[in-house]
Amino acid sequence: MTDTRRRVKVYTLNEDRQWDDRGTGHVSSGYVDRLKGTSLLVRAESDGSLLLESKINPNTAYQKQQDTLIVWSEAENYDLALSFQEKAGCDEIWEKICQVQGKDPSVDITQDVVDESEDERLDEMSSPGLELPPCELNRLEDLAELVASSLPSPLRREKLALAVENEGYIRKLLDLFHVCEDLENREGLHHIYEIIKGIFLLNRTALFEVMFSEECIMDVIGCLEFDPALPQPRRHREFLTKTAHFKEVIPISDPELRQKIHQTYRVQYIQDMVLPTPSVFEENMLSTLHSFIFFNKVEIVGMLQDDEKFLTVLFAQLTDETTDDDKRHELVNFLKEFCAFSQTLQPQNRDAFFKTLSGMGILQALEVILGMDDVQVRAAATDIFSYLVEYNPSMVREFVMQEPQQNDDDILLINLIIEHMICDTDPELGGAVQLMGLLRTLVDPENMLATANKTEKTEFLSFFYKHCMHVLSAPLLANTTEEKPSKDDFQTSQLLALILELLTFCVEHHTYHIKNYIINKDILRRVLVLTASQHAFLALCALRFMRRIIGLKDEFYNRYIMRNFLFEPVIKAFLNNGSRYNLMNSAIIEMFEYVRVEDVKSLTAHIVENYWKALEDVDYVQTFKGLKLRYEQQRERQDNPKLDSMRSILRNHRFRRDARTLEDEEEMWFNTDEDDLEDGDAVVRPSDKMKTEEDLMEPISKFMERKKLKEPEDKEILAKSSFSGRQNPSFKLAFSGSTKTSLSSPPPSAPLSPGSPGSPGSPGSGARGSSNTAVTTKGGLVGLVDYPDDDEEEDDEDDGESKEDSLPPTKKPRLS
Repeated sequence: MTDTRRRVKVYTLNEDRQWDDRGTGHVSSGYVDRLKGTSLLVRAESDGSLLLESKINPNTAYQKQQDTLIVWSEAENYDLALSFQEKAGCDEIWEKICQVQGKDPSVDITQDVVDESEDERLDEMSSPGLELPPCELNRLEDLAELVASSLPSPLRREKLALAVENEGYIRKLLDLFHVCEDLENREGLHHIYEIIKGIFLLNRTALFEVMFSEECIMDVIGCLEFDPALPQPRRHREFLTKTAHFKEVIPISDPELRQKIHQTYRVQYIQDMVLPTPSVFEENMLSTLHSFIFFNKVEIVGMLQDDEKFLTVLFAQLTDETTDDDKRHELVNFLKEFCAFSQTLQPQNRDAFFKTLSGMGILQALEVILGMDDVQVRAAATDIFSYLVEYNPSMVREFVMQEPQQNDDDILLINLIIEHMICDTDPELGGAVQLMGLLRTLVDPENMLATANKTEKTEFLSFFYKHCMHVLSAPLLANTTEEKPSKDDFQTSQLLALILELLTFCVEHHTYHIKNYIINKDILRRVLVLTASQHAFLALCALRFMRRIIGLKDEFYNRYIMRNFLFEPVIKAFLNNGSRYNLMNSAIIEMFEYVRVEDVKSLTAHIVENYWKALEDVDYVQTFKGLKLRYEQQRERQDNPKLDSMRSILRNHRFRRDARTLEDEEEMWFNTDEDDLEDGDAVVRPSDKMKTEEDLMEPISKFMERKKLKEPEDKEILAKSSFSGRQNPSFKLAFSGSTKTSLSSPPPSAPLSPGSPGSPGSPGSGARGSSNTAVTTKGGLVGLVDYPDDDEEEDDEDDGESKEDSLPPTKKPRLS
């Protein structure tokens, strides 16, 4: 199923009160006979198996949490939860549950979890607020229990948040924390941990602003060090004050900006390191914490972006040759983090951000940095470059094309990227994969602009194929000089596979640029050398490259393939693969099957004429026999073009007997230029007069009658009418005394040379009247179409000669 609205994860609560993931599937509701009621059904998205089948009981308490969760209990110790991918799906199922139970879908819980009277519930709703116990050491346990009991109920959670906010309770708690820590009161510290964690889950911005203030944030982090589940407290404050150091790569003069950076780092640390991993029910309860960090980052980016002096100094130091390596490393890492922060901006603000960086010369700086030897600096520069390409590839392309023409190709920005991809030292080529993706984005015509004055696609692709393509293909050409790859280790093969993937993309999207490059540099022949690689994935990449070329059905490519016999390495790989049923086998067969199904005539003829002997014994698929049949049909059509047109007529009008249609068919046949026929062809002259009504009503077979030959001549012709050699290229009629209509197409035998005594094309051949399709009827009458009612006319066929004599002279067929 593809409906993401109904996509859910199923959770069950285990004995340790932890939620276990039971699988992902799609939920639906419907009546189940076995359960005798409307039920919730979840089927696994992997195999369609049933993950959950739960009847919606009228008295079960279903609870909706955080817009995407529905929780309920099936039995005393069996709790279930559905976590939806989308809010809309959760709302749909919630409405169904409420409909069955007769509840208003606007409620968050369908039944009362706690057994309390209506009066008590009304009292709670009407009560002005929650009364907190005094913030004293001996009341910490009561306060922790109050916080824990308030979290499940949205109403009580709201009241608790208001009480904590209004009474300044957080600062009182932090003072009490210092007391407990000084007294080493471990029990009190554990209670404070639970209380502070509960305040985080209240998800309230006003409380976060107090906790994350300069005076409070380190104490809050200290409270969260004493997790009761851990034997020893963590040392988060020690790490933040002694280990983590704030580096000002360029001095920040604005104290507000400095304070905002410190706060954001510490809050991010709380979210990532201090708070325990939230359970499935707590994830959305921390949404305000995520938002707090998000908006802080937006403010930081905005304040730095507005400080032109700061950015000017930054880029000046980046490109200054006298800047030492350590300093440059810090500058690049700062710029990388700066760009990462920009991902939080709205599109219009991000646009202004990257325009500012572009105006400051970020691409020129990256060009300098990418040419350095420091691997870490280059890696950071690559990440920055990826932000730029993903945001605005046209900006990068414009810069590349405006680089000074006197620059050597090797120091062009794109060529530096290609070289880093080729020289990636990572065994898994992680960096190379990232760079290949960036190159693919840059050469993708789909994101190129076209204006009235210029076309970015034409200009950039011309530039790329002139200055960069030779750098990209260099490893491929260097490794395919022999019949087998020169280097066939895993890392080299991975790199070549990446290059082939990009070249295949170019074949699909770059039309004549890549076509000229492939044909002029003989790229396909070099690529097919890789089919001999010991790594199957590389051989398959080579096959995929050729398959994309064939899939274009471009005769320039086809002639190039045939001229260089480029199917030979493919067939060699196919035969070397033997009888193994694997991807290699399937990919090669699919390639030939495509040629057959799409009827690529030139390739079909090339394959059969050059490789049939190697393929004729492959009978576990019909692909190659089908190719041979296509080839024979193709030759038949080439040799007999009128047969092809006549078959079209018969195919289109097989069951139509309308006189007007027959007249059209007659005109098509009779208007054939007599000069187009070879000597010995049967010719029927068209009538110079208007056809009579009787003529129009006659079946087409009457128009095609031949004059009955004399018996000795008939025997002589039949004796010489033998099928041999390749089929005659023109449509002929053979006469026989047979009483049955025959339609035969004999199998081809060894071809005869033109002009030989027995060949159909020789001047003295007596079989000139024979054809690859012989259509005869008794008495020498020729029926091109065997209509169902021809039997009724058999009685009239005996006097066919007399009818023939009654035809006007121009209607009588003659033999030349």
